[in-house]
Amino acid sequence: MRSLSRRQFNATVVAGLAAPTVITSAVRGDEAPSAKINLGFIGVGTMGRDHLRSFLGYPEVHVVAVSDVVAERRDDAKKIVDKHYGKGKKGESKACLAFEDFRDLLKSKDIDAVVIATPDHWHAIPCVMAAGAKKDIYCEKPLTNAIAHGRKIVEAVAKNEVIFQTGSQQRTEFGGMFRKAVDYVRNGRIGKLKSIRIGVGGPAVPCDLKGEECPKGTNFDLWLGIAPKREYSSVLCPKGIHGHFPAWRNYREYAGGQLADMGAHHFDIAQWALDMDGSGPVLVEPPEKGDTGLKFTYKSGVVMYHGGKADCTFEGEDGTIFVGRSQLEATNKILDTPLGEKDKRVYLATNHRKNWLECIKSRKPTICPAEVGHRTSTVCQLGNIGYRLRRKLAWDPVKEQFDDEAANKLVAGEMRAPWKL
Repeated sequence: MRSLSRRQFNATVVAGLAAPTVITSAVRGDEAPSAKINLGFIGVGTMGRDHLRSFLGYPEVHVVAVSDVVAERRDDAKKIVDKHYGKGKKGESKACLAFEDFRDLLKSKDIDAVVIATPDHWHAIPCVMAAGAKKDIYCEKPLTNAIAHGRKIVEAVAKNEVIFQTGSQQRTEFGGMFRKAVDYVRNGRIGKLKSIRIGVGGPAVPCDLKGEECPKGTNFDLWLGIAPKREYSSVLCPKGIHGHFPAWRNYREYAGGQLADMGAHHFDIAQWALDMDGSGPVLVEPPEKGDTGLKFTYKSGVVMYHGGKADCTFEGEDGTIFVGRSQLEATNKILDTPLGEKDKRVYLATNHRKNWLECIKSRKPTICPAEVGHRTSTVCQLGNIGYRLRRKLAWDPVKEQFDDEAANKLVAGEMRAPWKL
């Protein structure tokens, strides 16, 4: 089949057009298009188990393998899968495979696609390796913890023509409120858009946690992966099976703070409303006196602030729209007039996981493919870099470079040997 250049592939996914129709992944070889999609799970902590239980409910899916660096988690995930399929009963499925190292999972030719729900610093390498193994990918947000690593994912996905979904489910779920807000903004219902305010928490901080004795059955060095060597911490990698979202999200070695955690959801909606899925801001400025937070400026002149009321606020010349996961509000009765047949509409999907499964079979782009996830993650990282350096930085969204040598070193990110992309 003809290969697509990076430029051609990116233009296709950003525009939401159909990718070349080709039989791959779940329908490779002699299998019919209705064949089961064999899934493997990389990371089965709190979010990974949520994905696991959900995907087990889809009749077109068969979960065949799980992996995690903590023995209790992978053993529990295996039990969940085996119980669901009735392993051991006559005529039922084979037992679910369980691996400590995701690389062993990726070697399996029985796996068509993978769900990646690891800490942020552990997204890039599994994504690139899974793409190289021709496996379709669902990866949690934010896509990466370094801008250059995100570009590597986009390139690998384009080269191998795999179907990719970033876990930015505000585009699909929560009653369609975010999609409706985006449609209203794009259609000029608040007049010319002037500014956006994204009310999420602060940037990441350096990790200063005390070391602890590593529990038996936990491969903490593999959990660290590309991150600097350090002693085990249960704050970063909780012992056994846990039901909370661990605080590795707060530390720059592994993530981007709440600026990138919830920010990846809300900045994603801002990018969507601005029709910037293939681009981003051109200027990053630290807070000035009286400002609520760091400021991003787009080429159009729209200014986006980190701070303000929680979630997303769009401020236009003729009114304001606020949208969150449980409410959609506007001034001047803007929402009282429905959109018409001639109004522009964004990509419509109402279930994020289902959208990925449908696109695996159709080979069409998902609602949040790799380029889109990368561009949203880039906004989050631009924010973290801006707070870290505390000076005005010009950003080129085409070259993905600053006008500042120190800032560009942060774009590249760090990677502990022997790991590399």
